[in-house]
Amino acid sequence: MFNQLLFARLLQEGGTGMYFILIAFLLSLFFVIMAFVKRNKNKDDAKKMISLANETSIIALVIGCLCSMLGIINLFDMVEALGDVEPSIFSASLKVSLLTITFGLFSIALARIGILIYKWTQPKS
Repeated sequence: MFNQLLFARLLQEGGTGMYFILIAFLLSLFFVIMAFVKRNKNKDDAKKMISLANETSIIALVIGCLCSMLGIINLFDMVEALGDVEPSIFSASLKVSLLTITFGLFSIALARIGILIYKWTQPKS
């Protein structure tokens, strides 16, 4: 229940950038899983999958940073337009803009853990 609420909150409050981060995150997990599946059959394909997982996890982080900066810029535009803004409104907007970078960091952390486990379990050549 809590996980569903957290996930729904991330996608609703984080803006459209969260969907792109989610796609990159799911792709990186898919590539890590495919690397595990292919490591005994075709090592070149497994290495390619790990490389793709690496790239898509970095894309998730970069999109998170970009969306966070855009959210902060929108926040300051709102402050400039309204003039005197209550701290609760300012902090709520800042919190929402930081959700994207948090999800991007979460995405890269999980993908990197998967890559680390893959490399750790690789037999020595």
